[in-house]
Amino acid sequence: MYRIYDILYRYITRVMDMEKLTLTALRQRLFQVADQVLKTGVPVAIERHGKTLLLMPQTGIPKLARLRKRKLIKGLPESLVNEKVAEWRELRNLG
Repeated sequence: MYRIYDILYRYITRVMDMEKLTLTALRQRLFQVADQVLKTGVPVAIERHGKTLLLMPQTGIPKLARLRKRKLIKGLPESLVNEKVAEWRELRNLG
């Protein structure tokens, strides 16, 4: 997983004119930097103890919002406790 982020960071720093800040500099002007990132879409690299964080806007639809709607169990969940596998009837148990 680290390798993917490393490749992504190197690509972004080469392609985009990305600003690099220390955490102290970010703290001093946090709101201006956040507004700049949201306005331009260009990420900002934040360096702390030799490691880099990227502050970038969220793009696209969040993963949970992309989940497909599924059939739900009809009735009370407690009633399924006594169901046996052989007695399971999809049309009766699923809505």
